[in-house]
Amino acid sequence: MIKLSKKVALVGSFGVGKTSLFRRFIDNEFSTDYKSTLGVQIQKKVITMDNGIELSMILWDTEGHENISEGRSSYLIGSHAFVYVFDITRIDTYKEINTQIEFLKNHFPNAVIKIVGNKLDAVSKKKAIETLKEYSVQYDYLTSAKTGDYVEELFADIAVDVTN
Repeated sequence: MIKLSKKVALVGSFGVGKTSLFRRFIDNEFSTDYKSTLGVQIQKKVITMDNGIELSMILWDTEGHENISEGRSSYLIGSHAFVYVFDITRIDTYKEINTQIEFLKNHFPNAVIKIVGNKLDAVSKKKAIETLKEYSVQYDYLTSAKTGDYVEELFADIAVDVTN
C-alpha cells in the first residue's frame, strides 16, 4: 500500500466557516459555539482511497484575514492544496476572491486550489447561485459545515487532485 502525506490549508476571511468545515471533515461535528481561530490549528485525517493509496491529509485551519498576504506566510508554505472559503451570505467575503486566488496561484503555482462558498444551509442553493452569478464569482463547491452538505465530496476531490 502506498502511503502519502499532503498538507491542505484552509484560508479566507474571518467568520466564513473555515473552522466549522475543518471540524465537520475531521470529526463530523458542528458547533454553534463560535471562537475565532488564533494562529493555526492542525489536525490529521487518514483516508484510504479507491486506488489503494492511504492518504494522510494534514489540515491547517488558519486564522481569518481579509487579505491572504496579510496572514503569516509560514502557515501556507509547503501546502499541496488550499481551500479558499467564503460566506455565501456575506458579499464582502467574495468581492476580492479573484485577487486572493491570483496571490495563491502566483506564490504556490503547483498547489491545488478549491474555492468554496460555505453556509449553504442559510440560503437556498438557487438563490446562492443567482447571487454568485450576479457578482461573477467562480467557485468549485457550495457547502454547509452545519449540515455536512458537500463537505466529504470537497475533501475527496482534493484527495484525488493531490495524489495525481
